[in-house]
Amino acid sequence: MRVKAVIAYDGTDFEGFQRQTHTDKTITSAIETALQSLQIHSPITASGRTDAGVHATGQVLHFDLPDFWVDLAKLCDHLNARLQAIHFKHISKASDEFHARFDAKRRVYRYLFSLRKPQLFAQKYIAHVPIDDMQRLQSALALFEGRHDFSAFKKTGSSTLDDIRTIHRTRLKKYNNVYAVYFEADGFLRAQVRMMLSAAFEVAQEKYPAYEIS
Repeated sequence: MRVKAVIAYDGTDFEGFQRQTHTDKTITSAIETALQSLQIHSPITASGRTDAGVHATGQVLHFDLPDFWVDLAKLCDHLNARLQAIHFKHISKASDEFHARFDAKRRVYRYLFSLRKPQLFAQKYIAHVPIDDMQRLQSALALFEGRHDFSAFKKTGSSTLDDIRTIHRTRLKKYNNVYAVYFEADGFLRAQVRMMLSAAFEVAQEKYPAYEIS
């Protein structure tokens, strides 16, 4: 039986989502090890991959269960008891054709920052970025909207079939003393969001003109 799972995780101590040969400190390795302890030997497939230190609040996965696993709520509890910093929010039955990656319509990436240095226990989740002109930042972010070749905004050594991605929408919102930047897209290249944000922040800080982004 194929199932769809929605998970959240704190990526601080992980070297990204994808399994790697030099370390087992990845989200995939942790989940698949937990599944194997429950006699589930299916690999997991995710709607997307995250880089080292990146967190998730609603990452979608799919994997296949042997016939004896029918109680999905119990499975969820067993997995959560075996995992640290990763939480299965829920698991539901899916069609045999469901594919977490290829069936995903859009993906949303959120980046939190504050104009002042965050308190100690918030520093893993909120960056300190001093910016005076938020309108300038919003204008810089909007330049990324649309369908573009983002080859200049991916990590060196990344292997992709093409670098064309569509940014459907960017948003900048304020919650008390914290700002949140949202990118809503059909997909992202490796480190693309971090590099787009770096460029937008430098434009907002007037380190170089906005036209250099495009």
